[in-house]
Amino acid sequence: MIKMSIINNINKLFDHRIRLGIMSVLMVNEYADFNMLKELLGATDGNLASHTKALEKAEYITVEKQFIGRKPNTRYSTTKLGRIEFKKHINALEKLINKQ
Repeated sequence: MIKMSIINNINKLFDHRIRLGIMSVLMVNEYADFNMLKELLGATDGNLASHTKALEKAEYITVEKQFIGRKPNTRYSTTKLGRIEFKKHINALEKLINKQ
């Protein structure tokens, strides 16, 4: 039988593959810009924008907008809270899988 505490650590915000992908990329990179995430995840501009906004609203990622030459550039990185919550989520999934 699976303990309820394992299920409680599964974070609904990471249910969607795009948000899971964003966090996965950011956990192993100091930062990633919009185009890098878009290419790696195969997401459309609008789709990626809405998912990064959801993670930013939860304070799991930070957004830094700058100009490189004359081109706008948006970079994302994880927050301390985002790293903690993502690790809890992954650990809960691993425990759930290992119980099967």
